[in-house]
Amino acid sequence: MTLVERLIKHEGLRLKPYTCPAGKLTIGVGRNLEDRGISEEEAMMMLQNDIIACRKECYSNFIWYGEMDEVRQGVILEMCFNLGISRLSGFKKMLKACELKNYALASQEMLSSRWAVQVGNRAKKLAEIMKKGVEHD
Repeated sequence: MTLVERLIKHEGLRLKPYTCPAGKLTIGVGRNLEDRGISEEEAMMMLQNDIIACRKECYSNFIWYGEMDEVRQGVILEMCFNLGISRLSGFKKMLKACELKNYALASQEMLSSRWAVQVGNRAKKLAEIMKKGVEHD
């Protein structure tokens, strides 16, 4: 048995966080998130994987997504990342406006949501990008 196999056998492999017998938040093969955390490289790898997953969900759920320009796709993708595809799908009026390429209306719908209140300036910034199709810092 290899070291990796033995560690997996003894530690287990858990893909969701759990509390280990020592009371520490743990994930994977015994990764103590409280004391060790993750590296920046691991965080960036996870981010890239999450972006890929969100992009696939957007293409799968919104037939018009591929017709949008890259900047506006980024807005939808960021909302998917933040909300999850299920909650994003609840933005029926905003999504319909995107489908119709009425980005001013889509922007208004974004701002008239509970999400906009929750995320504040982030929503204002994303709504402006959606409306204008360009990003300004």
